[in-house]
Amino acid sequence: MTLPEGLISPPSEYGPMPFWFWNDDLDEEEILRQIGDFQRHGAGGFVIHPRVGLPRRLAWMSEGLLFYYRVAIEEARRRRMAVMLYDEGMYPSGSSSGQVVAANPAFACRCLAKIDLANGKPPLLKPGENLVAVFPRKNGARMAVIDRPADSVIRGLHYIGEGPKEDEPPAADILNPHAVDTFIGLVYERFYGHFREYFGNTVMAIFTDEPGLLGRCRERGVFPGTTGILEHVNRILGYDFTPHLPALWHEDEEDAVGFRREYERAINLRLEESYYRRLFDWCEAHRIALAGHPHKGDDIGPLWYFHIPGQDAVWRWILPDQASALEGPESTQAKCASSAMIHHGRRRNANECCGAYGHELTWDEMNWLVRWGFARGLNLVIPHAFYYSVRGLRRDERPPDVGPNSPWWDRFPEFALTVRRLSWLNTDSVHVCSLAILGQADWLPWRSARICYRHQRDFNYLEERDILSKARIDGKGIHISGMCYEALILEHDPPAAVMEMLSPLMDSRGCIEFAPNMPEEILIDRLDTRIPSEIRLIPPSPALRLRRIRKDGADYLMIFNEERPDLDFAIEASGIRSCALFDPVTGESKSHDPGRPMHLGGHELKVLAFTG
Repeated sequence: MTLPEGLISPPSEYGPMPFWFWNDDLDEEEILRQIGDFQRHGAGGFVIHPRVGLPRRLAWMSEGLLFYYRVAIEEARRRRMAVMLYDEGMYPSGSSSGQVVAANPAFACRCLAKIDLANGKPPLLKPGENLVAVFPRKNGARMAVIDRPADSVIRGLHYIGEGPKEDEPPAADILNPHAVDTFIGLVYERFYGHFREYFGNTVMAIFTDEPGLLGRCRERGVFPGTTGILEHVNRILGYDFTPHLPALWHEDEEDAVGFRREYERAINLRLEESYYRRLFDWCEAHRIALAGHPHKGDDIGPLWYFHIPGQDAVWRWILPDQASALEGPESTQAKCASSAMIHHGRRRNANECCGAYGHELTWDEMNWLVRWGFARGLNLVIPHAFYYSVRGLRRDERPPDVGPNSPWWDRFPEFALTVRRLSWLNTDSVHVCSLAILGQADWLPWRSARICYRHQRDFNYLEERDILSKARIDGKGIHISGMCYEALILEHDPPAAVMEMLSPLMDSRGCIEFAPNMPEEILIDRLDTRIPSEIRLIPPSPALRLRRIRKDGADYLMIFNEERPDLDFAIEASGIRSCALFDPVTGESKSHDPGRPMHLGGHELKVLAFTG
């Protein structure tokens, strides 16, 4: 069969968009030179990320710094490249490099803290502190819970002297919508004021980066909060949480773990209201996408409010041939973002990958990591990072440089073209999938997912709110955003309202309950009974990942050997008449007879294109 030109030579919009660390004194000619170098090596654009190492004369959002933004944006327009604007100096987002607190000290990050009271005396409060409640303890003592400023900062843009110490601007209270509005005014509105003619064309998005409820907190024993937070916690949970506040600190309180989890869930949902939704609404009104990622790899709830849902694979959290590829919260992140893309009707989903993987990062690891993402639905790769400068300390600040200063820069065009091909395949296509796993806004199951991956049972994550607000459910399945999930894995007990919605599927035995100690074969037997697999591997292999996509009248099967040993196997699938095996690295394809043996090297990914 003839493969489409879009797969063989896709447009540049599908190329990688690296974080570009502006981390030294900037020069107009050097900016232009580097952009040209990026394009020649296959980058489709870049994320302008001011970074520690900038001179103080180029302060965050200063006219001097914004001058260089314009230089870069105008050059990107000339070259038909895309630009994302990073919204903080440096991270986590939400404080405008301390400017939010400078505008109003009351907007500093706040927390809930406890005070142990002696001799029945009332707590002594300092200015800015508010009493929330006083509680008796089981030992006869009393404790007070107060709302107060937290000792919290973010990373800054400038070294102190010659370093390595950095500025630490105060973190803002992003649970306070007034503080967030100030942040939007200081950053988003100023970007728009300077670059509005590029919004929605050259400037495709603004990137918000892992806003943390407590910023980078320098104290322990405190919990996220803000003045009046219990009003919102009570509203979200549907009951008065006040009597359960001691459980945040004391394990001997009744169901301390459960109530701590309830508070965390409520706080994260409040953050969606106070932060993510406000940024999303502003971007929507100004014809630009909100991109970036939330704080945790399995935070799927905030992705409701991203035009480009994203996550980040950093700190060697996910590694080839390690359990981390399939186990733990971070193992859910790529499927988290791609599921949100599908269910919220977005076109792209992103991953900021390779950050802080260290100088020991290898070419194989970098390629494996993006393939790991592609097999889970990724279609916008944001490499972390291309360094403007590697002078002095800069080389060792969250390394490595995966671009111009890497040992593989001459080979980067190969990586970039592979990224373009696989991004094209995962964009504007239909994911052929009839299985979902239910999660919560800030928690996604990985144990049942691990079994599904090992048995080539592809799936998407559904959040409980998807069931309540978006889905139509009958005995045949869950109908949402063009998908029909005939089976749903439940790894937790959903709320009563969700169970009521799921009752037609429960009645038809489409809901499959999973316990952590359930043997793999039992889960797979139950899936086979409900949705028999259309594709068989001979012999079976737990190392293979399959993703089936339908695009422009053809079907494609992404086949990824996630582990190092070579594999020889055959794929049997009913109804296939004509197929071709495509190598996304070389661009070569060859006809392939259904059922014929296939070879995949370690960490290799190929695409089987076929018609029925």
